Amino acid sequence: MLPGPAVHSAVQPAVHSAVQLGIRTDAQPDTHPHVHPYAHPQIQPDTRSTTLADVRFEGRRGSGRDDSDDSDDSDNRHTVSVLAFDGMSPFELGCVVEVFGLPRPELEVPWYDLVVCAERDRPLRAVGGFTVQAAHGLDAFAEADTVIVPGVPDVRAEVSPALVSALRRASDRGARIVSICSGAFALAAAGLLDDRPATTHWRYAALLRRRFPQVQVDPSVLYVDGGDVLTSAGSAAGLDLLIHLVRRDHGPSVANAVARRLVVPPHREGGQAQYVEAPVPALDDDDAVGRAMEWALAGLARPITVAAMARVAGMSPRSFVRHFNRRTGTSPLRWVIAQRVAASLPLLETTAVPIEEIGAAVGFESPVTFRHHFSRSMHTSPSAYRRTFSR
Repeated sequence: MLPGPAVHSAVQPAVHSAVQLGIRTDAQPDTHPHVHPYAHPQIQPDTRSTTLADVRFEGRRGSGRDDSDDSDDSDNRHTVSVLAFDGMSPFELGCVVEVFGLPRPELEVPWYDLVVCAERDRPLRAVGGFTVQAAHGLDAFAEADTVIVPGVPDVRAEVSPALVSALRRASDRGARIVSICSGAFALAAAGLLDDRPATTHWRYAALLRRRFPQVQVDPSVLYVDGGDVLTSAGSAAGLDLLIHLVRRDHGPSVANAVARRLVVPPHREGGQAQYVEAPVPALDDDDAVGRAMEWALAGLARPITVAAMARVAGMSPRSFVRHFNRRTGTSPLRWVIAQRVAASLPLLETTAVPIEEIGAAVGFESPVTFRHHFSRSMHTSPSAYRRTFSR
């Protein structure tokens, strides 16, 4: 468990292998690199007409296996419950099902036992014109090891007393409680976010703060890991949090393998905000900042200054910082530090190269500086990280 609340935000991971960073190693090459570039295929809209479909999540508590399978190891698996409700967006629920409900025998670790739950045993309407009917109720919801609320029907309405009671029972049992997007309103109604940092979709942040002033709302981050209670911003930020949970439970290699299946970045962390407050910059400005970022990623080992990045972008340092922050939500130097830490992870996981050399290879001036920034970002030391996650 990560000590204390850890606030995570989006920064594209640096993509550097040991060879790219100039490190010699006798380790076997990894055919599936742990940190990979963004590879999002362009999603084409489905122009076909939508018909009403009735989707039931049944079988062995969402295990994803045929009920005829006699090798029932559900007692040894971490149970995850997720709430379905009338009027829900299917994206957040689908993310939970994809991450925790899909069987993954290739990973050779005990996978999760997913339970899709609802307050009432009836078809639930989902955005898009289809229905979902969950096979389990709130009793099963409260009994899980990890309990996920992917949203609420109405952020301005009172949360169901039955759901509040189920969340409190789960918390009292020591379950890990998770919200995605507007689901934070349910956790707040149950008192689980009192005097704690939390986030939600940026559109709802002000309302969450007004309705629950005891919650320390941070609208600028992707997700907040408070150990036993975790909250995420909207939509894709929820997927970031789910991958983070897998990383916490099974380590970076397993989380990265799941991310590869999903074609998403394996670890988004750093200083970028949920959203861009200012209007989207003009294409030339966007390209200029992108050129500077590519230049920095291509040579993390060299000294990188704001002035140097500004020269690559063809801007003054002050103008570059303003455009960079508008695009990424963080400063250039904080972004560079995050990339250097990210680049060190696969080297720590897969090589025996001394930590001092790894720090230098990714651009930190000294081992002390490397350990300082690594500990601030990962909440552990490079040595401890290597002991835990080396393969």
